[in-house]
Amino acid sequence: MSDVTTAEAHLDPDLLHGKGRSLWADARRRFLGNKAAVASLLILALVALFALFGQFLTPWSNAEIDWNLLGAIPQEGGPDLETRHYFGVDETGRDLYARVVQGTRISLAVGIVGALISVVVGTAYGAVAGYVGGKTDNAMMRFVDLMMSIPYMFVLILLLVIFSRSIIMLFVGIGLISWLDMARIARGQTLSIRNTEYVEAARAIGVSTPMIIRRHIVPNLIGVVIVYATLLVPQMIIFESFISFLGLGVQEPATSWGALINQGAANLRNGTPWMLGFPLAFFVVSLFALFFLGDGLRDALDPKDR
Repeated sequence: MSDVTTAEAHLDPDLLHGKGRSLWADARRRFLGNKAAVASLLILALVALFALFGQFLTPWSNAEIDWNLLGAIPQEGGPDLETRHYFGVDETGRDLYARVVQGTRISLAVGIVGALISVVVGTAYGAVAGYVGGKTDNAMMRFVDLMMSIPYMFVLILLLVIFSRSIIMLFVGIGLISWLDMARIARGQTLSIRNTEYVEAARAIGVSTPMIIRRHIVPNLIGVVIVYATLLVPQMIIFESFISFLGLGVQEPATSWGALINQGAANLRNGTPWMLGFPLAFFVVSLFALFFLGDGLRDALDPKDR
């Protein structure tokens, strides 16, 4: 046993006893060794707990007005533990903490739902195109190219203006085109998988094309899909925040990070920095955590690092 192998064996008991390690065991070990990724995962867990249970820590609702502070802003509208306005109030006297809780819920929901739509539709579409190949692949991917040539943000804004400025239409608009990149990624990975020995063996014994795609192609795309999904969630959140910043996204009394940042920026000159600081902090910290988590998963699931 070489010096390097001996050192690895001392670090991993499985190697010392001659046991092999699975890809997922290797990925877990590498991920846990990435301090930035683990810290990001913990931060995102805290943000998720804040979104789910944060409302139970305050007696104020997101739409309730504190009439005692309405005429005293900004002198008395800042964070105050005595009145239980932990993040202060906004320009209309509504509790900012409760509104940040709701904004976190909506922004995370948009990011997660948008990423799920993209992953499910894009993976299925790309796997079919890559495995079937030929004219079918060419036609399917030309359709993707055509859709990608249309400005994404323009389509989303147009849908919201023509139909309704609601959270449902926001989900529809984001999911309508967000799967295109995933389809191209899945198709490229499928092209490298479809001629492997186990796929050839499945074809030789008469396994149907849908079954091969479901049981042999898609499971081998999981690593790429997971990494892309973690990088797609912040992209969806940024899209939603930008749309809400323009006033075309979530409408009152509901709110999101983008809408809160827009309100905070509009009132920054009025001496209310807390209105911008708290939602912006949640937005920035969550995005950085998602990006670090995505980088950590990408490094952990990279077979070249085994």
